[in-house]
Amino acid sequence: MNIALFTETYYPEINGVATSVLMLKTELEQRGHNVYVFTTKTPGAPEREFNVFRVPSLPFALLTERRVGLFYQPRLAGIIKRLNLDVIHTHTEFSLGIFGRIMAKELRIPIIHTYHTIYEDYTHYVTHSAKIIDDKAKAAVRTFTKVCCNHVEQVVVPTEKVKELLTDYDVVKDIAVVPTGIDLRKFDRSNFTKEEIISLREQFGVKASDKVILYLGRISKEKNLQEVIDAMPEYLADKENVKFVIVGNGPDKERLSELVNELELNNKIIFTGEQPWDIIAKFYQLGDVFVSASNSETQGLTYIEAMASGLPVVAREDRCLDDILIDGENGYSFTTKEGLMEGLDKVLFGNIEKFSENSIRIVSRYSTEEFAKNIELVYQKVISQEKISDFKYEYSIKKYSKI
Repeated sequence: MNIALFTETYYPEINGVATSVLMLKTELEQRGHNVYVFTTKTPGAPEREFNVFRVPSLPFALLTERRVGLFYQPRLAGIIKRLNLDVIHTHTEFSLGIFGRIMAKELRIPIIHTYHTIYEDYTHYVTHSAKIIDDKAKAAVRTFTKVCCNHVEQVVVPTEKVKELLTDYDVVKDIAVVPTGIDLRKFDRSNFTKEEIISLREQFGVKASDKVILYLGRISKEKNLQEVIDAMPEYLADKENVKFVIVGNGPDKERLSELVNELELNNKIIFTGEQPWDIIAKFYQLGDVFVSASNSETQGLTYIEAMASGLPVVAREDRCLDDILIDGENGYSFTTKEGLMEGLDKVLFGNIEKFSENSIRIVSRYSTEEFAKNIELVYQKVISQEKISDFKYEYSIKKYSKI
């Protein structure tokens, strides 16, 4: 098949969508398909990329470190029309997603859309949490999502949690649940020597004998990292050899750094800053347990990456974790501060090797090969139905440009 993927974010950006699209392209090519990616120009992107086309971009209002491509690109449209595409697969609801929909309509080929991000969890970046405005913004986002999803042949989501959410939004199109895969081999702890990890720990002031609570990901309000930090004064008070290491960057980093300073925990809570995607697997090896209090995940790829790295997980209860976090086997879920601290204690001072083995076993089914195979089946099903998109792109961006 000749397949086009449209996405606003792609390698070398570090986020779940960029990783998902990169893995999908790589694995579909391994399966013999021709895959073309249409995405934004990104600082640090390779000068030469096979079948990757980049367009000028602007910062995105809801996620300031993300970008959205400029709208319809006549030059690219000409290239796309010569690719003899069988299917278009969009991974964004915004400009490049709309561009993909327009091309599907012009080429009279089916279009599939993966819903990656629960945007109503991000409206506070625009409304600054003013409740009346925020409520209206969330309602507008829900309507926008419904329109996008109801005008494609097939919707793909990573978890049942997201399928139920879209059903609540009144999305009536068929929704396939296909968990995003990861390159499990990349996160295998055997890739790293004990000396490498000790050296990395020393770089951030962590001793080889220290037990490390690890968070790796975006540092932002919707990730709810403050809930974990707020529990640390009490939890770390009598634990000299426990550190909390936070890997990543984001709009809430400066505020949380100041909070840690006020709590006088700079020697126990360590921010490493953002790290390159190509070596991020090594940073998971800093930890003994992975922690998160986020409720905004569609799937939570960092949880799966952490487990593939051999880390138990202690995370706020969330439907997206139903199939991968099993209390007492590979970690614990929590709903209160007491539950968080109890879960950390049971892992850090329990049979941590057993928890680790269970994490690796439980996520073994989330391979990139399985992911690509399941997406391929979705493509084949949609193409065989010989439907074409009836997307009415006249609604365009105008109606939603003030969200």
